[in-house]
Amino acid sequence: MKKIVFIISLTATMFASADGAKLYSNDGKFLGNVNNNPYDSNSISNPYGKYGSKYSADSINNPYGTYGNKYSNEYTPNPYGN
Repeated sequence: MKKIVFIISLTATMFASADGAKLYSNDGKFLGNVNNNPYDSNSISNPYGKYGSKYSADSINNPYGTYGNKYSNEYTPNPYGN
C-alpha cells in the first residue's frame, strides 16, 4: 500500500476532505474521490460514474483514456510522464 501511495504522490495531487481524498492530475484536473464507495457519483470506485467508469475519458480506470492509458504522459504511475 505504501508503494502505491508513493507513486501517486509523485505524479498527482491528493487533498483530504469530508468525502475522503480527492485526486487531481498534474494539470489540475479533478479525477475523482479516492474511496471505496461504489455509490459516490465522484468516486473512482463507482463503475458507472464519470471518474470510475472504464469508458469515461476522465477516469483513471479507462485504459484508452488520458489518465488511465499507460503510455499517456498523464497516466498516474508512468515514470516518464510529466
